[in-house]
Amino acid sequence: MRNAGLGGWPARRALMTPDRTAFVFADRPVTYAEVHERTTRLASRLRAAGVRAGDRVAYLGRNHLALVETMFASHLLGAIFVPLNFRLAAPEITYMLDHSGAEVLVYAPECTEIVRALPGTTAPLRLIVALGAPGPGERHYETWLQEGEPTAIDTPVRLEDTALILYTSGTTGRPKGAMLTHGNLVWNCFNLLSGVDVTSEEVTLISAPLFHVAALDQTLLPTFLKGGRSVITPSWDVEECYDIMEKHGVTWMFGVTTMFAAFARSPRWIGADLSSLRHLMAGGAAVPAALIRTYQERGLVFCQGYGLTETAPGATFLEADQSVRKVGSAGVPVFFANVRVVRPDGTDAAAGQPGEVLIQGPNVTPGYWRDPEATTAAFTDGDWFRSGDVAVLDEEGHLYVMDRLKDMYISGGENVYPAEVEAALFEHPAIAETAVLGVPDAEWGEVGRAFVVLRPGASVTPDELRAFLRPRLAKYKIPRYFDLTDDLPKTASGKILKPRLRDLPPPDTGPSTSPAPL
Repeated sequence: MRNAGLGGWPARRALMTPDRTAFVFADRPVTYAEVHERTTRLASRLRAAGVRAGDRVAYLGRNHLALVETMFASHLLGAIFVPLNFRLAAPEITYMLDHSGAEVLVYAPECTEIVRALPGTTAPLRLIVALGAPGPGERHYETWLQEGEPTAIDTPVRLEDTALILYTSGTTGRPKGAMLTHGNLVWNCFNLLSGVDVTSEEVTLISAPLFHVAALDQTLLPTFLKGGRSVITPSWDVEECYDIMEKHGVTWMFGVTTMFAAFARSPRWIGADLSSLRHLMAGGAAVPAALIRTYQERGLVFCQGYGLTETAPGATFLEADQSVRKVGSAGVPVFFANVRVVRPDGTDAAAGQPGEVLIQGPNVTPGYWRDPEATTAAFTDGDWFRSGDVAVLDEEGHLYVMDRLKDMYISGGENVYPAEVEAALFEHPAIAETAVLGVPDAEWGEVGRAFVVLRPGASVTPDELRAFLRPRLAKYKIPRYFDLTDDLPKTASGKILKPRLRDLPPPDTGPSTSPAPL
């Protein structure tokens, strides 16, 4: 087989385990043999439509079997797959289609309104395929796929060829299209499998959005590689998650902090049978130690890692046997990657000293699509990728992520990392979610503003929260302002959108009562 990339995976798996279930979607099991046949038929239709190696094929919609099939079919032809965030507005989707130069768009019914709002000049889009009722000039996905030929396709694809363009959330300015090669994805799987005992009997819950790098690359692809079973749901729902775990015996799932916090808040948390779960894996943002302990006290192995879209995504990982001793750590560098923490002058920071995280390895992006300036700015010392994250290494080489460089604020000359404050707030029994950011202050330059979501039925005052934090944080780290809110804005992957919080009207800035920095 000349296809060394992901496009060859369905054929290879179909040879090894044709009758084993690869996916479950909408309660329908799909075997590896069926995945191979369907992706081959779809690839033949794409090829007949003119798709060739290097062309871009986009998908817009919630998690669906068609997303996975479109990805593998694109890779079978050497084309580049572009999964899009279904929560974005039509102008944002238009930008990504134009910027990527996508020639094909496959979309789900829930995105019909967005697709109808796309300008007719979106170029060079020339084929639109609908999972639901097709519009004028569009093709119906299932009918179109079944018309394809099942004859084997073997396009030469190299590991260094681009496999994915994943657009960053675009919370500041235009989003960048991070390119990931087939080699990036393969090496990420190797890194993941060296740290997690994924088996062929794995039952992996895929409920985080698959346009997000972690759900796709950190759970679905390793499970497929091992011949396990992925249960795909359209979106994250706490009650559905409990039901699926009971019905399918889920052994492994990935989530972000907000997902795991909601799961533990459910009334079903205490009595649910979670005995099938072998691994719970978190990423996307620093996880408060209090939340990790909540899962550990339930007897569950809760591990977290650290990474970025640009590192495919794994950069560090905390293995299961260290999850109690090193609670709160993002672990050590993954097997086939190197990680440094550096001072502003580029020299390595001492143990316990904050610095920017740099990553090097075969899982690191070659750069950003059609953006040489951003690519150049993202690397230092040759091939070390600049994460933009602040962390410390302890004496044993374990990484503790503190915050984004851009989220840090300075109060009275002292650096404040909001993630540290958020972790302390999260220990309060009344708090379900929180986000902290810096706001201007005439006396101290900046002070903290905390947005707090309370648990159902709970109540707390700002003064009570300040009193709670005093024995836990230095005075200058304690927020001056507390906003009690019903919800926090989030991305589709569950990350809190701090830029939207910054856009809110400023708090009442009366006479300053903020504590003097120590």
